[in-house]
Amino acid sequence: MRRLLWAGCSQLLPREAGLRAHKLSVAAAAATPRRSLWSPATSGSSPGASMGLLWPPALGHRAPCRWGSQFNVPPSAQFVARPVGVCSMMKLPIQASAEGLDAAFVGVPLDTGTSNRPGARFGPRQIRAESVMVRRYNASTGAAPFDSLQVADIGDVNVNLYNLPDSCRLIRESYQKIVASGCVPLTLGGDHTITYPILQAVAEKHGPVGLVHVDAHTDTGDRALGEKIYHGTPFRRCVEEGLLDCSRVVQIGIRGSSYDPDPYKYCRDQGFRVVPAEDCWRKSLVPLMGEVRTQMGDKPVYVSFDIDGLDPAYAPGTGTPEIAGLTPAQALEVIRGCKGLNIVGCDLVEVAPMYDVSGNTALLGANLLFEMLCVLPGVKTR
Repeated sequence: MRRLLWAGCSQLLPREAGLRAHKLSVAAAAATPRRSLWSPATSGSSPGASMGLLWPPALGHRAPCRWGSQFNVPPSAQFVARPVGVCSMMKLPIQASAEGLDAAFVGVPLDTGTSNRPGARFGPRQIRAESVMVRRYNASTGAAPFDSLQVADIGDVNVNLYNLPDSCRLIRESYQKIVASGCVPLTLGGDHTITYPILQAVAEKHGPVGLVHVDAHTDTGDRALGEKIYHGTPFRRCVEEGLLDCSRVVQIGIRGSSYDPDPYKYCRDQGFRVVPAEDCWRKSLVPLMGEVRTQMGDKPVYVSFDIDGLDPAYAPGTGTPEIAGLTPAQALEVIRGCKGLNIVGCDLVEVAPMYDVSGNTALLGANLLFEMLCVLPGVKTR
């Protein structure tokens, strides 16, 4: 059993952690004849072992790339049981920084900017847990991100749960390092406040960016209870700081009751294209995304997806649900429709797991993040 646990964990832990764990298993390993990492089972092996058993590498040696690839690859459940190992996004290796990566999954477990139901601080953890069901290839589009890019999970930003402006500073500084390394961040939220400091870091490198924003809400409020930073204001703050190319902003799935008779006036005054949910009902969004690609051109684009953009029948685990939203199929059309854009970052926010005991909201989030990975520049198709 100890060797079996090592088999899974040695493929999931960062190298340093793997070496430390190996020291704990030296005595057990020494009593077992040395075999190669993928040594075939003997004739007396159990059916489970006949799939091949991962054995710990020699002390001080780096584990080889999985499945013979030069890139990090999610392990197959044919060889490593889904419940085994450290809980990382898609069971990818965990890395301490974005150095050497083309793309990275990073969590921002912050929900002190929420206005209704809290709980999105637990979103990154649950999305990672549900992501064990996401596999290596996108069978629908042919995208092969793990044959194309070096990807890892780089953990979470250490936010300050007691000070929202300070959390924004911590997020901004963390993303400045990620973006400076040339890595594209794929963010697991967290409430939508986090997009504001992320875009501060992204725009510092790329200049004002276009925005594909899926949400039930425009998130362009000015203030609430006297505060200018919370999950209902990030895109107004971004406009004020010149972080967005307002002629290249589209907001899709917007709906719900309002405190104002013309709730979208601010957005339209800035030049945003607002696509209400009613304009999406009972139709494919493929034609819309063709227009969006033309609008975005070849300049940098950021994708921000609030899970409440989906109807709560599909994604009840969120803090501010609104009825009559998008379907999961439409969500896929939106993200897949971003293929070919110069995407410089993405986020999936507002998953609050405790309001969905089935885990389906987090599962949707994990799949949508995988779809975002699949449309990044440089991803090959098969």
